[in-house]
Amino acid sequence: MSDYKHTLNLPETAFPMRGNLAKREPEMLKRWQDLDVYGNLRKQREGREKFVLHDGPPYANGSIHIGHAVNKILKDMIVKSQGFMGYDAPYVPGWDCHGLPIEHKVEQEIGKAGVKVDYKTFRQACRDYAAKQIEGQKADFIRLGVMGEWDKPYLTMDPKVEAGIVRALGKIVAKGHLVRGFKPVYWSVVGQSALAEAEVEYQDKTSTQIDVRFTAVDQGKALAPFGTDSGEGDVSVVIWTTTPWTIPANQAVSLNAELQYALVQADLGQGQERLILSADMVEGVMSRWEVGQYEVLGTCTGSELEHLALQHPFYDKQVPVILGDHVSTEAGTGAVHTAPDHGMEDFEVGKAYNIGTINLVQADGTYTSAAGELAGVHVYKADEPVCAALTREGKLVRSEKFRHSYPHCWRTKTPLIYRATPQWFISMEKQNLRADAIEASKGVLCVPTWGQNRIEAMFQQSPDWCISRQRTWGVPITLFIHKETQELHPDTQALIEKVAKHIEVDGIDAWYDIETRSLLGDDADQYDKVTDTLDVWFDSGVSHAAVLEERPSLGWPADLYLEGSDQHRGWFQSSLLVSMGVEDRSPFKEVLTHGFVVDGEGKKMSKSAGNVVSPQNIISQKGADVLRLWVSSTSYFDDMKISDEILQRTVESYRKFRNTAKFILGNINDFNCKDDLVDIEDMQEIDRWAVSRVNNLLKDVEDAF
Repeated sequence: MSDYKHTLNLPETAFPMRGNLAKREPEMLKRWQDLDVYGNLRKQREGREKFVLHDGPPYANGSIHIGHAVNKILKDMIVKSQGFMGYDAPYVPGWDCHGLPIEHKVEQEIGKAGVKVDYKTFRQACRDYAAKQIEGQKADFIRLGVMGEWDKPYLTMDPKVEAGIVRALGKIVAKGHLVRGFKPVYWSVVGQSALAEAEVEYQDKTSTQIDVRFTAVDQGKALAPFGTDSGEGDVSVVIWTTTPWTIPANQAVSLNAELQYALVQADLGQGQERLILSADMVEGVMSRWEVGQYEVLGTCTGSELEHLALQHPFYDKQVPVILGDHVSTEAGTGAVHTAPDHGMEDFEVGKAYNIGTINLVQADGTYTSAAGELAGVHVYKADEPVCAALTREGKLVRSEKFRHSYPHCWRTKTPLIYRATPQWFISMEKQNLRADAIEASKGVLCVPTWGQNRIEAMFQQSPDWCISRQRTWGVPITLFIHKETQELHPDTQALIEKVAKHIEVDGIDAWYDIETRSLLGDDADQYDKVTDTLDVWFDSGVSHAAVLEERPSLGWPADLYLEGSDQHRGWFQSSLLVSMGVEDRSPFKEVLTHGFVVDGEGKKMSKSAGNVVSPQNIISQKGADVLRLWVSSTSYFDDMKISDEILQRTVESYRKFRNTAKFILGNINDFNCKDDLVDIEDMQEIDRWAVSRVNNLLKDVEDAF
């Protein structure tokens, strides 16, 4: 029989049918590294117009998760595509290295700084721990196929970057944005440090809500504004609060001057008594208390009750009725328990009445000895003994559990409290920083477009930024404060530069090693060295100045910042605020945000739910290209769903792409551009049509991109 196989023009290619990505990708990556593909690309693009995507630094703690993978893949795709379009598009990855989580890990390993080990040894252990974490994360990012300057990343613990952070602080001081204040801030009793707004996340928490009687000291004065002395029993203003642990710190009860308040006769189980409540809320409050029989004896405005003396429910002291615009009828009783130590509104209204703070809660969350019977009790465990004291004194009206959203530390995942402490703040109003930041944000291109409104809303709502932390592992606030006047040293700018030069060489240890006298001379005895450290959001927020301006291969401002949508209140905000405070302009031209990764049913991933998808598992089983294909084929404007089923569909799509590529390569195996290329004019009409369709598709893709 004749063999006609050699007479057929069959597709021929060495391109394999099976990808076998888990095995082949590491070989491919090694070849890229051996050939220095990234370095050669930089040389080829040298002198071209730059495109700079500034990397938002992940935290150097733990393995990367699927959100990290999505973020880095999106960045890699954009950087590579800009390079293919002719731009010089370098990519310098970074890491956020200071802060509480690393301190906690190191404390578990070697003990607490200043107790088990000296501070310098502790900081070095933190540095070593962060370096080890970076190496692990770096290996995973490289395995994802992400190209960049992995041999020269930027690290916020690099001495030169630390010096840059200190210099940026100096510029903030020079422009008058830094203020020192004593006010309530979010406080982590676990970390024993203040937190900024960006470090707060909200989680559901079961709390105790209580209604409490504050009985009038002089019954006649309490009744007079209502124009009646009818009824019987004690006269009490009833407050409602969801933080019973703050009752020991109560210093006043706030009413709204314009609201009408009712004097209500009722029996709540302790005999007849007269209660002062918001007139508009009486019916709802009585229903909540399950009281059917009651009578309104009279009404008056809140302003008529101002300065009325009330008895603290279980301490031997009197507290006044004061007036505040923050009091409303949205919830509670229309009367607000006021503890200036533990709430910003309470603090502000207290200032108007010269009511200060009393500092009953220590840094670790326990009450001081001044709290009497509650001394030593932790605020997390205070609700029960507080309610017991209120019950004993006959002041507890009602107590019940309820579930609500409550601020937690985004690092330790523990509930936060408000606690009044002396801190350093970047003022949003003193030098018009809020208005300037809002105006600058309007010139930023946001993708999706709603991002601009979100950034602007964050600035409108943002309080002064608390940038000080009471930690060991962080960039120090390199300032000297006069012991008596509490003013900054008059040569602060020159001193900051001297310190920054030391830090460039020896890192942050330099601040603690330098003798005050060597810097201040004869002034040394009059000044204290600040021991607080900077908020890590200040570290990363300064990275545009400490990195982009310092590396010749980059440029300032960045063309693009790309992060998750939670960074509107995080890195985007801190970067823009610092840049406006230092440079008077935005550090980025464009901001792109992506959604969070959720499971196949749209639920948040958690270890307890057992629905976590590990990028390491995907890579080892299916290959990084499958993960990259899933990212590229999923709309990242919204939350991105992932599951085994979704990934299997991605695998099928990958096989189709691969088979198509194999078919095309097999058909053009013997094609020679020099000899076989046909000019468009010489093509057949159907070929010209096909080429036209391809060109139109490419144009649509490029326009959409």
